[in-house]
Amino acid sequence: MRIDKYLWCVRYYKTRSIATQAIQKGHVTVNGQQAKASREVFPTDKISVRRDQINYMLTVLDIPANRVGPKLVDIYRKDETPAEAFEHLELLKLSKEHYRARGTGRPTKKDRRDLDEYGMDTDDNDEE
Repeated sequence: MRIDKYLWCVRYYKTRSIATQAIQKGHVTVNGQQAKASREVFPTDKISVRRDQINYMLTVLDIPANRVGPKLVDIYRKDETPAEAFEHLELLKLSKEHYRARGTGRPTKKDRRDLDEYGMDTDDNDEE
């Protein structure tokens, strides 16, 4: 089975064309080598997929005949993604919220002054 079709069948991508685009951009490797969309996938192949800033690592267990339901995906692949990858994603989300609340718009003059004062405070500490 082609790798783009396999990734679509095991529900890593919503459509085959999206899977093909991801492969062309270099987000998918098979057994450590850059893959083409037409590459054949066999059981025991190791696939690495980069999605949403996470490197998913999976092993092909079997080849499905058609697209499978979400409950049956584990029959055809073994997910070996380390837990640290998901923790890293959570840290990224928290760091984005730390600086400025979403939807608050551009900084006001007071916000800008506070930011400038904060920048000056850190510069003073470097000189000491």
